[in-house]
Amino acid sequence: MVKHIVMWKLLDFAEGNSKSNNIKLIRTKLESLRDEIPEIYSLEVGTNFNTSGYDAVLYSLFNSPEDLEVYQNHPSHKKVSEFVKKIRTDRVVVDYFVDKE
Repeated sequence: MVKHIVMWKLLDFAEGNSKSNNIKLIRTKLESLRDEIPEIYSLEVGTNFNTSGYDAVLYSLFNSPEDLEVYQNHPSHKKVSEFVKKIRTDRVVVDYFVDKE
């Protein structure tokens, strides 16, 4: 299995929304992908309650690197990604192999 973790630092205000509203939008948009992309094994979006560090995180799990690639190239994911690019200042990604949970 493959874990795919992404963290974002967000602008205080972007695309007509506050940071907290944009975090809610990220969560809603990403969670909706579960119904559209069957290759997603699991997906969770979190908001950092700590005032330092990154603002939001995506924790997702895929059966294989190929499934992760399908997810990343899916038109619905690309649409979410384009939105997030407009509201973030920084992004980090980690992908790694794990035993099946």
